[in-house]
Amino acid sequence: MYSNKIKMKRNLIQRISVILCTAVLFLSCSSDLNFDQVNDFKIEPVFVANVAHFNIAADQIEDDGTGHVLPPDVEGFDVFKNKFLNDNLIKAELNFEIENTFNRALKVEITFIDANDQPKETITLNVPQYNGTVNIIKYPTEVFEGDRLAMLKQTVKVGFVITVEPGTGDISGNLKLKSGATAYMRIE
Repeated sequence: MYSNKIKMKRNLIQRISVILCTAVLFLSCSSDLNFDQVNDFKIEPVFVANVAHFNIAADQIEDDGTGHVLPPDVEGFDVFKNKFLNDNLIKAELNFEIENTFNRALKVEITFIDANDQPKETITLNVPQYNGTVNIIKYPTEVFEGDRLAMLKQTVKVGFVITVEPGTGDISGNLKLKSGATAYMRIE
């Protein structure tokens, strides 16, 4: 009988505890919810990616003072086929870095080509001759916003042309290009 009384007291205490806890939940503070805030939702992620790179040896380029296309001369660039990226990209920055060990100055042209095989813009990178010391050139960032960004979004191919500047003697060495992109998005 004594154990039944203890069980009843425990049971009573548990029920009172549950009732009090439930009552406290109903007495908590709350405010009106504003579901219109979802209309103001906006995120602005930034993505960084490698775009193109190559390492060309001197024996892959003819030294006749005219521009030569790099094999492959034109590469597919289907980044903007992605509707999500195309719709939400608000700014792009391209960075180029070239390491030259050629014993001649060079010119590298990067051409953006649209779906009609029309060049839309060409970026020219002048590369000084190797002089025996580290020759890594970081070019100013190419920023694409507004009309220039619209042009970039039309790009479906990118072409590369290398021109060896006039000079004497056979050319030797390597030319390395690295490029990266920073994409600024706005998703609302």
